[in-house]
Amino acid sequence: MSSLLAFGLAKRAFDISPADIAVIFSVALATQWAMSTVFAIRFEAKSALITSLSLTLLLRAGPLWPLAAAAFIAISSKFLLRARGKHVFNPANIGIVATTLMTSAAWTTPGQWGAAMWLAALIAGAGSFVTWRASRLDVPLVFLGVFALLLFARAIWLGDPFSIPMLRLQNGALVLFAFFMISDPKTTPDGLIPRIAFAAGAALLAYILIFQFHRSDGLFYALAIACLIRPAFEFFDTAKRYQWREPPPAQSPANLVIPAE
Repeated sequence: MSSLLAFGLAKRAFDISPADIAVIFSVALATQWAMSTVFAIRFEAKSALITSLSLTLLLRAGPLWPLAAAAFIAISSKFLLRARGKHVFNPANIGIVATTLMTSAAWTTPGQWGAAMWLAALIAGAGSFVTWRASRLDVPLVFLGVFALLLFARAIWLGDPFSIPMLRLQNGALVLFAFFMISDPKTTPDGLIPRIAFAAGAALLAYILIFQFHRSDGLFYALAIACLIRPAFEFFDTAKRYQWREPPPAQSPANLVIPAE
């Protein structure tokens, strides 16, 4: 995601200022530090940085305060909104949803990405590797598959050419959402079947919100709703809880074994 941000800034494709970036990152890191101190847990800067990148890529605002609010809500939700030991909402997603509901001065950025096939393929390629490493590749594939089926079914029903749903599927924001937001291991079910139901349900909700309620940001609201009801059916999910892979501890010189020649 950092490469995407750097590319967008270099090509001046993203309407975002250095002040916007500074506000999002500084508020997110400060909130992560404050919450870690209050709850007496280890400060994880990487988590706040990942959330900040998502907000920077997907959220825009006129004044700076909505961006600060989104960063604060996103990070604090991880500590304050929890169920069965997991945070309920994807942090960046709930920050976006809460802020766009709070004020018309904030909006999402599907239009800035265009529909370039090469960009969608680049995001999908990088995202596939990341989600495969996290054992969550099934989530974006199911989400995009169900959403594509609904788009093509709609095109057939309306008599539209297939180029219309194809253009929608090439949108960079959709692909970024699928591979870097809805697939978050900490806010998806742990079992395969519940994950498939979660991703398919989110795709159906997104389709309804976009085409029935005419919400261009329906993707984000769909994920928020899906995350809200996720804890209810996780009671039946007996799969092992996902844990981030910890790097192996560094060996001290005293513990190093020198092979005999």
